[in-house]
Amino acid sequence: MTSTRKPPPFGRTLCAMITPFTGAGALDPDGAQRLAAHLVAQGCDGLVLNGTTGESPTTTDEEKTRLVAAVREAVGDRAALVAGVGSADTRHTVELALAAAKAGADGVLVVTPYYSRPPQEAVAAHFRAVADASELPLMLYDIPGRTGTRIEPETLIRLAEHPRIAAVKDCSYDFLGTQKVLAETGLAYYAGCDEHVLALYAVGAAGCVSTVANAVPAHIAAIPAAFDAGDTARARRLQLAVTPLTEAMTGAGLPGTVTAKALLGRLGLPAGPVRAPLLPAGRETADGLLARYETLRAG
Repeated sequence: MTSTRKPPPFGRTLCAMITPFTGAGALDPDGAQRLAAHLVAQGCDGLVLNGTTGESPTTTDEEKTRLVAAVREAVGDRAALVAGVGSADTRHTVELALAAAKAGADGVLVVTPYYSRPPQEAVAAHFRAVADASELPLMLYDIPGRTGTRIEPETLIRLAEHPRIAAVKDCSYDFLGTQKVLAETGLAYYAGCDEHVLALYAVGAAGCVSTVANAVPAHIAAIPAAFDAGDTARARRLQLAVTPLTEAMTGAGLPGTVTAKALLGRLGLPAGPVRAPLLPAGRETADGLLARYETLRAG
């Protein structure tokens, strides 16, 4: 028996794509086009650009816009593009959202304002201001471990009433709260933590926004596909099989940007260096990433 659910607004398997740089550290639009085409060909039906994994804190507004336009040209209508536009400044976030729309994005990813730690009323006002100004649907990014402020379930339930607030990238690590919002709203939930792809999908999520998909897009895409086909045992095997690589890429104390770029570089895919204050992965780390990748592929 296959599962049924409404079509996801931005695709089912989204890759939180790294931003390729040249050896000198400049934006590499050609590399971004090659990587994006590869990810889509391997099963990603959506790409998130200019997110945390895409080093949004250290790319300029102009680079963000160029990246969206370049990837749009490369993938056409074969994948949805969600552009990260989050900042700690509501006015700046609106400007980025308008620029992303002009560059060809299908939606925008808006993170909770960070550092200032606004109360929930102000968090909601921030998201509504962006939604009111934008012509694109919003994916709200709930990641309190980085921002210092979460989007409380009750706030999400209220925000779901806005016609352009469509989805949530969930890195809250509050599975009970997530289920509450899923039960009470029509928001499309996307697992933002790779260890939660199957668990969240099983309770009704729309899909995932995966960092690990930079390296193994076909494997990540196969998890919800197996679940939808009714083969829950295979979905479970796939989720557990990728666990060692997930741990190495996202749970070993280094940002996913660093580990993803190290592994992609070993695989001969466009990546380039990371920008300061991040530092590149050492040889031992890169060796370990490649070993876990090869073990997964062999299995």
